[in-house]
Amino acid sequence: MRFVEEIVVDEFLPTFRSLLAEALRERDLTQSEVAELLGISQSAVSKYAHGEVERNERLLENDRLAALIEELADGLASGEMTPVQALIETEVVVRELEQGGTLAALHEDAVPELAEYGGDFAVHDPDSNLREAEQTLSSVRRGLRLLENTSGFATLIPAVGSNLVEALSDATGIEDVAGVPGRILDVKGRATIPAEPEFGVSEHVAGVLLAAQAGGADASAMVNIRYDDGVVDDLEAAGYTTVAFDAEADTETAIGAALDECPDADVLYQTGGMGIEPISYVIGPDASAVAEIVREIA
Repeated sequence: MRFVEEIVVDEFLPTFRSLLAEALRERDLTQSEVAELLGISQSAVSKYAHGEVERNERLLENDRLAALIEELADGLASGEMTPVQALIETEVVVRELEQGGTLAALHEDAVPELAEYGGDFAVHDPDSNLREAEQTLSSVRRGLRLLENTSGFATLIPAVGSNLVEALSDATGIEDVAGVPGRILDVKGRATIPAEPEFGVSEHVAGVLLAAQAGGADASAMVNIRYDDGVVDDLEAAGYTTVAFDAEADTETAIGAALDECPDADVLYQTGGMGIEPISYVIGPDASAVAEIVREIA
């Protein structure tokens, strides 16, 4: 694990300071004046100005950084810019480069797993997709641990297997839903989880969850378990609201109709059809919440 701040310290800062020290010296500032402006020693200024510090080639080629150096050097040398103003302008550029710029690319090189998220991401943004994605995966992992440690859960796994899924807040497709690759299976009376959760790996249960959301359900997570009258009775006895939908109809249409009839449903179920196994779907705000419901009836 390597933080983007480490990239700033190790790669950006030496390159930035050497470029700025060099630019200020070119504007006839003494080493002492440059040292005072940058808050570093004169010997450090000498090293920066004489190229004795290793620079990052990709940052040297960055036009945004080059423009910043010229702006700061002109402003500091003329006295029209204070060191505090220079710091603020630099912080703005650093954040830009961290969010889809050269620093983000260097961070991705240092932490290859970041490439899985694709596109631009903002590491420092508390509402960023990257942060939410990691929180969602963590939530699914917590829910899986609950299920794995629930005595009797294996007996609730249907023949087709179970999955525990949770969607991002702005989910539009199964690639925005985290779940278990493959299925959770009953292996000799024990729930077996084949791998760590990922996004886009559960077509069926994720599709049912998205259909429920489209139908108005205020739920972000779902787990499928077997259906029979006893399971539904146990859920209702525990205080949960259940509603049936037609397994042989279009999923989104059928679930939408069921939720129109019962908007506050905690459990959606279908009683099977030609070649379709009966299944119950427990929904809730997060993976741990739906796992806890299953624990109550296991």
